[in-house]
Amino acid sequence: MARDRIDVHAHYLGGAVELLFASGFTLAGGYRIPAGWTAQSALAFMDRHEIAAQLLSAPWPFAGTDDDPGFARRFCRDVNHDYAELIAKHPGRFGAFTAVPLDNPDVMLTEIAYGLDELGLDGVMLTSNSVGHYFGQPFYEPVLAELDRRRVPVFVHPTDCPHVDVLGFGRPSSVCEYPFDTARNIVNALYTGVFQRYPRLRLILPHCGGVLPALGWRIAEHTVMGTGPDDAGIDPQHVTDVLRGLYYDTALAGTAHSLLPTLQVTDADHVLFGSDWPAAPEATVAGAIGNLVDFEGFSAEEWAGVDRGNAARLFPRFA
Repeated sequence: MARDRIDVHAHYLGGAVELLFASGFTLAGGYRIPAGWTAQSALAFMDRHEIAAQLLSAPWPFAGTDDDPGFARRFCRDVNHDYAELIAKHPGRFGAFTAVPLDNPDVMLTEIAYGLDELGLDGVMLTSNSVGHYFGQPFYEPVLAELDRRRVPVFVHPTDCPHVDVLGFGRPSSVCEYPFDTARNIVNALYTGVFQRYPRLRLILPHCGGVLPALGWRIAEHTVMGTGPDDAGIDPQHVTDVLRGLYYDTALAGTAHSLLPTLQVTDADHVLFGSDWPAAPEATVAGAIGNLVDFEGFSAEEWAGVDRGNAARLFPRFA
């Protein structure tokens, strides 16, 4: 049957990509910036794969440098303007998560307000750590409080952990490090009481949450066995409730290997379609969609939700 998917995981850095080349910025994970993105090529890709709309993001942690402290602010502002212009030209086909500079919480809050209130973007993109700061550490508290107040969808894209030079063995970070850092961030948020303080956070975890669902019972049980001496007093039910309420996208994760653990911690109504294009090449995306279609764990009604309905509830502009 024809599908009208909403793709919550697609990437575009806008015309501001030239700022990256000029700054000497190196992408986390050892990846190159996908070249040649145009609205026309993206629309053609979407049509080939029965995607009605894409929500775009700039999926790397951007912060100023000693040589250029304002780099990330300029870059994210330019990206967000490009997103707004693109959406104005194709309002039913594109949306975007606000790109946020990670210099400090005040700078982050300024750009979040600008992207949402002035430009009308659809959500906010954060990374699994902000230059070494994870959810639950003081750096993130004012930002999470504001996102909880707004109840806006937050796309939490993984990035390198601070020790990737030792742990990554020189391999692309999406093999292991990205799935691990997603789990590391959410575990720290759970144990430090983030979801007690901010119960209205609406987080989307790429790649079916990485290794998080497979560790779900273990994470919950350790609230009884013992966590850190300064951790919040949470119990297994709290962990279960939080994992149930998160959203998980299928980018590079639309197989039983990832979906079956995910469906142990949440229901199909919290699974969203994601492509990871163009960071993932089209052949990989096509194979992933084929695996997803072959998955037998969804009813027809649940399929409709994964393809479109679940995202439409998060982003009613596309409903």
